[in-house]
Amino acid sequence: MKPSKQIWRNGTLIPWNDATIHVLSHVVHYGSSCFEGIRCYKTPKGSVVFRLEDHVRRLVESSKIYRMDIPYDEPALVQAVLDTIRANELDECYVRPVVLRGYGELSVNPVGLPIETYIAAWEWGASEKML
Repeated sequence: MKPSKQIWRNGTLIPWNDATIHVLSHVVHYGSSCFEGIRCYKTPKGSVVFRLEDHVRRLVESSKIYRMDIPYDEPALVQAVLDTIRANELDECYVRPVVLRGYGELSVNPVGLPIETYIAAWEWGASEKML
């Protein structure tokens, strides 16, 4: 995987290598996360993110079902995806937003644990494209 320059984390673009979580985060031990896989395509009219609003809506709804309240509304997440693509100067890419329960108490009960939101975007070469 070729790293991009930045990843969006909880409202801020940070360097790729700084996007880390603690080994004792709830998500590592209990799999408490939701994610989407989104494609951005280069077209003759410019870059287009395929069904971005639908993907973001599904991420928000999945997180609600899992009782993880994302501290960002859908328009803010859509904008965050676009900002992440632009910040990484990508015309065509794969986008992976993920919402997870972070570091705090390590028990089955996740109440009170921080909800972290990340959005990564990176080049997705021709040999790596999903069929």
